[in-house]
Amino acid sequence: MGLKERLVSDLKQSLKAGEKLRLSTIRLLMSEIKNAEIAKRGELTEDELLSVVSREAKRRRESIEEFKKGKREDLVEKESFELQVLQGYLPEQLSEGDLLRIVQKTIDEVGASAPGDLGKVMGKLMPRVRGRADGKHVNEVVRDTLGQT
Repeated sequence: MGLKERLVSDLKQSLKAGEKLRLSTIRLLMSEIKNAEIAKRGELTEDELLSVVSREAKRRRESIEEFKKGKREDLVEKESFELQVLQGYLPEQLSEGDLLRIVQKTIDEVGASAPGDLGKVMGKLMPRVRGRADGKHVNEVVRDTLGQT
């Protein structure tokens, strides 16, 4: 079953179960997918669908940080629940060890040796980890690794 079919199925289940927050999160995600399809003028591939889900998850993480700064625990709770729902549609996240191995392999492949090579490494690395690791975290790991070499 594809991601869109899963979303429709989960939408129906949430509607029947009366899970309002889960329902609204799925509806919002489906709306974002529809907007992306309109912009593309066609159906999205599974990878493009995952990109939309990843983008929405990233927005939730950023919102959680901001709401924590503003001491809005009610909104932190809501956004955290939405993030949890969205993460259910993403592939399993990479462990720290797996991410480090992929980063090191990519650094070796592109011949990077200094922090100035960050762009080359990230360009080659992100397609490999898209949807399975947060880009901000990947960037930090690459910076740390390049700084040590």
